[in-house]
Amino acid sequence: MSSLLAWVSVIGAGILELWAAIPLGFTLKLHPVTTGVLSALGSILSAIIVIFFGTSLRNWLVQRFQSKTGGRGSRMTRIWDKYGIPGLGFLSPLITGAPLGAAIGISFGAEPRKLFIWMTIGIIFWSALLTAAAAFGLNVVNFG
Repeated sequence: MSSLLAWVSVIGAGILELWAAIPLGFTLKLHPVTTGVLSALGSILSAIIVIFFGTSLRNWLVQRFQSKTGGRGSRMTRIWDKYGIPGLGFLSPLITGAPLGAAIGISFGAEPRKLFIWMTIGIIFWSALLTAAAAFGLNVVNFG
């Protein structure tokens, strides 16, 4: 597989789900740093689309996942009530994925720029941590 196609595949997977992009990058034998950066880039791109351009997509995501994320007792509602935009933006890439987390944040009334900043911080943090954990795990398996 060409490098460009591998890169586009990891970015595309990152747009859909960070958890899928990182293993895909390792499966395609990309360097861990490249995998982490491309995964984060895809996830950040999905957050940009949902936060700034995706009113109908945002509405569809909220309706589609309402039963999993909606209601006053949901995990995301508790995070929102306790930690606000920083907590939701930082944790949603890990818990719900960037697109749904962005849609939830906007539906809760988050200011788009603040939500984007905190989601970017969360995406970069979780991409780095998950990529490092995967690389470490593969090293343990290969040398253990």
